[in-house]
Amino acid sequence: MTQDLRVPWEEDPSELYEHAPCGYLTTTPDGTIVKVNETFLAWTGYTRAELVGVRRFRDLLTPGGQIYHESHYAPLLRMQNDVHEVAFDLVCADGRRLPALINSMLGRDPAGLPRLIRTMIFNATERRGYERELLNARRIAEDSERRVRVLQTIVAGLAAAATEAEVAEVLAGAPGPAFGATASSVWLTGADRGGLIEVSAADPGVTAGAAAEVARRGELEVISAPEKAEDRFGGLAEAMRDAGRTLAVLLPLATGPADDQTEVRGVLAFSFAEPRELSESELLVIRLLGQQGGQSLDRARLYDAARLREARVTFLAGTTREMDEENRLTARAKRLVERLVPEVAEWASVRLQVGGPPGLLAESGGPPPDPELIADQIARVTVSGEALWPAADATEVGTAVLPLTARGLVLGTLALRLEGARRTVAESGFLTELTSRAALALENARLYEQERAVARTLQRSLLSGSTPRDSRFVVETQYHAAAQGLEVGGDWFDAFMISPDKLAVVVGDVVGRGIDAAATMGQLRSAVRAVASADAGPAKVLRKLDRFVDRVITAKMATVAYCEINLATNVMTYACAGHLPPLLHEPASQARYLMGARSAPLGSRAGKRDRVEEKVKLASGSRLLLYTDGLVERRNRPIDQGLDTMAREWARRRDAPTAGLAAGFADLMVGTDHTDDVCLLCLTLGTDERLERSIGADPMQIALLRKEMKAWLITHQVDEESVQGVLLACSEAVANAIEHGYRDDPFGQVEIVATVSGEAVEVVVADRGVWRPARSDVSRGRGLQLIRQVMDHVSFDRSAGTVVTMRRTRKENA
Repeated sequence: MTQDLRVPWEEDPSELYEHAPCGYLTTTPDGTIVKVNETFLAWTGYTRAELVGVRRFRDLLTPGGQIYHESHYAPLLRMQNDVHEVAFDLVCADGRRLPALINSMLGRDPAGLPRLIRTMIFNATERRGYERELLNARRIAEDSERRVRVLQTIVAGLAAAATEAEVAEVLAGAPGPAFGATASSVWLTGADRGGLIEVSAADPGVTAGAAAEVARRGELEVISAPEKAEDRFGGLAEAMRDAGRTLAVLLPLATGPADDQTEVRGVLAFSFAEPRELSESELLVIRLLGQQGGQSLDRARLYDAARLREARVTFLAGTTREMDEENRLTARAKRLVERLVPEVAEWASVRLQVGGPPGLLAESGGPPPDPELIADQIARVTVSGEALWPAADATEVGTAVLPLTARGLVLGTLALRLEGARRTVAESGFLTELTSRAALALENARLYEQERAVARTLQRSLLSGSTPRDSRFVVETQYHAAAQGLEVGGDWFDAFMISPDKLAVVVGDVVGRGIDAAATMGQLRSAVRAVASADAGPAKVLRKLDRFVDRVITAKMATVAYCEINLATNVMTYACAGHLPPLLHEPASQARYLMGARSAPLGSRAGKRDRVEEKVKLASGSRLLLYTDGLVERRNRPIDQGLDTMAREWARRRDAPTAGLAAGFADLMVGTDHTDDVCLLCLTLGTDERLERSIGADPMQIALLRKEMKAWLITHQVDEESVQGVLLACSEAVANAIEHGYRDDPFGQVEIVATVSGEAVEVVVADRGVWRPARSDVSRGRGLQLIRQVMDHVSFDRSAGTVVTMRRTRKENA
């Protein structure tokens, strides 16, 4: 069996106990020390007499250790009989603290009651130092890791920031989480700024002067105490004291490492209220932050410049497009200044010089500059043809005046004011390009208006001249040129006498636009006059026009509505070659379209080619409307709806005066903004000086008579008061004739003859009945009284029936 080796000397157990490499204590269950070895006494500096039987183990512990001994150590020892490696600080005789690891065992008697406690103490001074070093290293590592995470977040934020303001916001928020700074500020600088501008946050512990000095030097400055800044940064020391700062850092935001190529884009400044020192690793992170911030600012500045260029290009394209949408010179100038303000300028105006003294064409924004000053600047630019810019270092608000030059001619000037003189000068290239494009657009509009005026004059010269004048009819015509477009159209009208008793009216539309269409329109109008004759008729005229268009190719597919009116019989013969139907409104009827006598357009190879005509008897006072498709056709509605609308509105104007009727109706139907030419001809019949009618002895016929007589009177331009008086007197006279003359004869006839002259209207109402008194003399008396009140002269003849003669002087001749 294995036996213990013997050493050359006999080891003394008491010597082993006293000088063991650890301390030993034996205590009673209440902690009183009853035995202690020499090693423990040497470590703590106590004597045996000071400990044995005098003090308890807990008395050697620090206050915190005593609490832990009572709350954890002693209960745990009693519960499990041993405790291992519990860390305590022992208070030595000289007051020093000895870090120690304690191992204790509780001995019990045969009855299981606590008897003694044996404790072994290890000196943990070196171990505690190692632990502190490890903890410090761990803390440093954790702080470094935290700063790296913060720096990563900052870098990510800088990468996402698109503008200088966004970069500044990210930088201003970095020092707090990264280094525990109390406050921070960011200043930015640039070639067009003239110095530093604080753009984010506000640190009262740092001054703008110190930031400007750091930006000039391009070096990191760490001010560890206010007094350290006394000689270097002027008011920085006072600012730090006032704000309660103990440390300030001013970091230049440079585009790269310190070398000759580095440019400082700004300064990040931050300060601390609590005393602290920055480690080398922290200073390294701070420098990296400065480089990242400077590069991000440089990138954002380039991005801002690129975005501004893109915005300006987009603005130029949009302005050019919107100005091209307007044809008129004034409208284009107005659109230009409306685009400029407020997107580009605070105030802008366009003045033209061509063709006379300078005149304001459009203005927007405000307030405007001094009138005398701007007038002087405009005069100088107009003469020199060179732009006038405000001084770059001007402190007051400046106005730039640029010449509007096109094809070597100075048309006028564009004057505008931006937010500041520096910005105006910086954007001179953009403004010059804008002015060049605007000048060309305005010149095109000026030329357009000149050409448009010439074209309209040509177009109207090709239309029919004066319409025939006759007491038996009135012809009103109206031509509305398209509100947009320069080319003339092919819409036309004409009215002429075929014979002394036959009137021809025609409206047509030639396919296409331009000079060719206008020339064809003139040829076709002349052809209609040439082939029309007293014995031809509309169908024959259209057949001759078919042969004409075979030789004039540009006239093919032209549409024509052609009517001939026999003024002796009021019979109208009409025909439509592919044209919209005429609209007829008779005094006692509803407005209706004449849908008969329709055939294909002139020269057509398809559709109904046989030329037909129809006749219709027109009552005196009838109104006929011939028109082109521009009056009713719209892209946003069916043509049936347009025709219904026109018929309804035409009926509402049944009693309107003929003078101005066509023009007013055209304005109502198309307004001022229409894309197609509009041509219409209004014919009113029954304007002869004598109106003769015969009606049956039926009171229902009186209403029809009133409508027809009213239209006849209006046609003769009789004043409204006289019209109402004549209608009332005539109605009462006819009613009396029916009531008194034909009470027992329902087949009787009442004759009405009305004549009009420049002085008066005379109406004769006659019946052949036997006069019988009315059932009530009251009603008869009232009728005669009304007649005498509204007419100037009234006479009765009952020699053969009853004849009532009434006369009223026209108001204009009263």
